Formats: sequence, C-alpha cells, structure tokens
Amino acid sequence: MKLTLAERVRGCLLGGAYGDALGAPVEFMSTGDIVARYGSKGIDDFDVAYGRRGAITDDTQMTAFTVEGLIRARVREQQRGIAGDYPAIVHHAHMRWLATQTRPYADRGSVSDLDGWLIDDERLWSQRAPGMTCISALRSARGFGSHADNESKGCGTVMRDAPWGLVFASDPERAFLQASESARTTHGHPSAANASGALAAITARICSGDTIAAAAERTLAEQLRATDAAEVAFALSQALVAAERDDWRSQLIELGQGWVAEEALAIAVLCAIAAKNSRGALIAAANHDGDSDSTAAICGNLLGAAEGAETFPADWIRDVELSDMLEALATDLADCLSPDFDAASLADRYPGW
Repeated sequence: MKLTLAERVRGCLLGGAYGDALGAPVEFMSTGDIVARYGSKGIDDFDVAYGRRGAITDDTQMTAFTVEGLIRARVREQQRGIAGDYPAIVHHAHMRWLATQTRPYADRGSVSDLDGWLIDDERLWSQRAPGMTCISALRSARGFGSHADNESKGCGTVMRDAPWGLVFASDPERAFLQASESARTTHGHPSAANASGALAAITARICSGDTIAAAAERTLAEQLRATDAAEVAFALSQALVAAERDDWRSQLIELGQGWVAEEALAIAVLCAIAAKNSRGALIAAANHDGDSDSTAAICGNLLGAAEGAETFPADWIRDVELSDMLEALATDLADCLSPDFDAASLADRYPGW
C-alpha cells in the first residue's frame, strides 16, 4: 500500500529516534566491548542510557529543532506571502537548541527569542553528549544563516537533516541545496554539506516512491557530481556496491566509523538497503566501532520514510523517549505541507521568524 506523505513524515522522525535510542548505550564502545556486554549479536533492543531505557541523544534533539525551524519557515512563508529563508530560520532554531545545552531551564523566560512550544519542553534541556563543533559554531555565529568558520566534516549535520527531504519531497535538487546550505551554518567542510544534501535528496526521492537503493543511485548520479562532493560520492558508491554482497556486514568497517558525515551516510544507506528487515538494519547500523547512534538514526530516518513507523517493533513507540513530542512534530510538519495549510492554526506554537 502506498504511504501518504504524513505517514512518511511520522516514520522518518520516529525511525530516526528509534535508531538513536538503540545506538545511544554503545555510542562510545568498540565492537569488542559491545560483544562483551551484549553477546555475539550485539545490542538488539533498547537499553539504559542517560538514566533511562530508550533514551535519545543530541541527534534527535537537533532533528526536532530542525523540524521546528522548517515549520516556522512555512508559517512565515504563508503569512507574509514571500519565500522564507529556510536555512536561516532553521539556524535560528538550532540557536534555541544551543540554549538548552548551555543555559539552565529556568532562563528560558528571560531571553526574548526563546519562543514557541518546543523550547518549553524541559526534557529537551538535558545534555546528551552534544557535538562540540555544533556548540562552538552556533556560539560564534555572526547571524542567522551565516557559515561556520571551521573545516569540520563531522556527522553533526547529516544526523539532523533528513527532514529537509520531507519538506521538499517533490524537488530533490532543492532539498539537496537547502540542506547543504543549512549544514554550512555549523560545519565548514564541503563533505558535511554534501552528505546532508545527499540525505535530503534521497529522502525526497523516497517520499516520491523510489526505493532507498534507487533514491541513493539517482542522488549519486544527479547531485554528487561536483568536485567538492567526491568524498561523499565515493562513500555512497562504496555502500551501494557493498549492499550487493552476501557478506555486506563485513564491509561496514571499510566504510569507516561514522564520525564524519560521508561515513555516517554510507553506513546508514548500506544497512537500510542490505538488511532483511528494518529492525535488523538498525541493529547492523548500531553494532560497529564508531558513532552508533548517528548511523542508526540516519538508517531509521530512511527506513521510516520508505516504510512508515509500523515497520519497526511495536513496543519501541512505547519505550522511546520523547515519542509524544515527536508525534506532535510529525503531525504539525505534515499539516504545514498539505495544500490547504492554514498558517494561523500553527502560528502561536511556531512563530514565523
């Protein structure tokens, strides 16, 4: 049965959180340490991290603020009758995330631009090993939409940027360009921008009915042709070749550890394409030497967009942290993408600036 865009939005956001929560307990563990703790199959279900089972990390936090920024851009666009500067408005949303990581919750009422409903959710003010590149770049930003002054290609961009493909589902090229520009607000290396753009374009194509493999192949051919995209193109092509092999799991180590953007994208794509089912894909994406929560989160974004939230174990919706908040964001994002969207219905919760 063909999924609606609303079902894909919900699947993408929840799937990302599921992968994030699965990988969170083993994010900083080697494969040997994972096997020693969980057995030869590795971690295969939620475990305790940050004091609770099913805890999410900064990956899901930043994704949530990305979604909030995108909704606010849509509200601004409709209310003012002009095309909004999406990357600048999402950058502003990431500044609100920065406040949750660097200020006490009690300060939220004393800062004029900490508005909207998301900033009032105290659960988001918990520090979950936030990426220091994101923190430092946001702190030193010269203005909304300004480019970061660094050469980082860490995966702190691509792990938050699948929602761009949901918003621009009918236009993969625009999804690519907008997500790439947004990535540059925190990470200065071209591979960070191109990996984010590639994930957004792949997600957009999935929403239009492509399989994950076909979406990745078309994105490789159409969006990753520039010279500065060579690293991302090579990593993605490696993943597509590895997905054809019976021993594809052994190829994960060849793709890297996922700490940098192109590796995280490649690992996620390989697992999403090659695994027999969605749960198996997230398990594979989490059990390796490297950034387990980010690779599994990206894998979950892709599978959720392709197959909907019901492709994952039913008990995960009960156990994953912030499921109620993610459900609300998914509903609001889907609403603002509908043809009869009424900005006034969301303006109080998502001020358009």
